[in-house]
Amino acid sequence: MTKELFLEDSYLKTCGAEITSIDGNKVALNRTIFYPGGGGQEADSGILIQNGQEVQVTKVKKEGREIFHYISTPEKLVLGTVTATVDWERRESLMKHHTLLHVISAVFHQQQNSLCTGNQIYPDKARIDLTDITDLSSEELDALIAKANEELARNHKVTVRTVPREEAENISGMIKTIVNLIPESVKDIRLVKIGDIDEQACGGTHVNETGSVGQFVLDKTKNKGKGITRLEVHMI
Repeated sequence: MTKELFLEDSYLKTCGAEITSIDGNKVALNRTIFYPGGGGQEADSGILIQNGQEVQVTKVKKEGREIFHYISTPEKLVLGTVTATVDWERRESLMKHHTLLHVISAVFHQQQNSLCTGNQIYPDKARIDLTDITDLSSEELDALIAKANEELARNHKVTVRTVPREEAENISGMIKTIVNLIPESVKDIRLVKIGDIDEQACGGTHVNETGSVGQFVLDKTKNKGKGITRLEVHMI
């Protein structure tokens, strides 16, 4: 089982670890700062350093309770101590875009009772699919985008807590909707709270305060059918 340090501190850039297995180009560590992807957020990349040699981590994937780090030169590594370093520029941008989508989702839910049905987070952009906004005028949509930017500028604190599933299921609003989609086998739910505007079940990485996201612009919208509208955004 890989200990997921990124769940405890999204700002960890490097850590010491032990290589527990090497299977072809798949390397398992006893603990890692590499986010393996999920919830629409892309996986991290970076390097592993052992005995003065660096190897590139090109893909990270969670399989069962293990997180595997895919590398192109496994022959350079052996079982034992290693230093893991994440590509911080990429990770920080993913964190900012992820937090941004939470804020957008919160604003659209508060103003339009809209729900997020999916999202995708890249280092340079993001997209979010929302219900019940297909009939909004461009002026109304612009007003909601402006409201989301205002909330970012309020510099809400972003905090994380883990609660028993039963407790999470008894929280009203969007949290309950999302928790119901999580497999029953998951007994502890990680919640990400953004000031007084949002709290969601989420396993991704986030910045500590919304002010560090800056501002964003809406690039385009797309009607996805069945009452769902996709917003494509990027930070400026």
